[in-house]
Amino acid sequence: MYKLLQVRRSHRKFTEQPVEQEKIDAILRNALMSPAGKSLNPWEFIVVTNKETQEAMSKCKPFGAAFVAEAPLSIVIIADTEKSDVWVEDCSVAAFNIQLTVEDLGLGSCWCQVRKRTGVEEGTMAEDKIKEILGIPEKYAVECIIGIGYKGMERKPFNEDKLQFEKIHSEKF
Repeated sequence: MYKLLQVRRSHRKFTEQPVEQEKIDAILRNALMSPAGKSLNPWEFIVVTNKETQEAMSKCKPFGAAFVAEAPLSIVIIADTEKSDVWVEDCSVAAFNIQLTVEDLGLGSCWCQVRKRTGVEEGTMAEDKIKEILGIPEKYAVECIIGIGYKGMERKPFNEDKLQFEKIHSEKF
């Protein structure tokens, strides 16, 4: 687990090689094992491989989404907000389970934050654009998009010398 956490880095450049269905199935199986408050499992996952759809999604906000257009696979993490009041946390845990699985399979990923992000046009939100593109019903919220693919470049593992041990407190702050 330590090695997996050390080498898992955000990847925004991908090769054009498609992600095999067996790997997609493994990623989704592990996503469905994500813990959730009271086991309510408010998260749902939309798998996107269509390049035109990926391109449209990459334009949901002014910055930080361009890599989605280049990813061979995206998983959009949404939640039924009527199921749980901790859906944000539940979706975040599921997103990171996806990212750890992706790394374990030898792929790369990057989180594209959608929730509470301003859209491209004034007065719009990124979430509204994603809902429109994917036909997501109103009662659902969009947490994020995880762009996934074969790594287009290697990144150095996390530097343990940069760990901020001063952020760890014992007994009291």
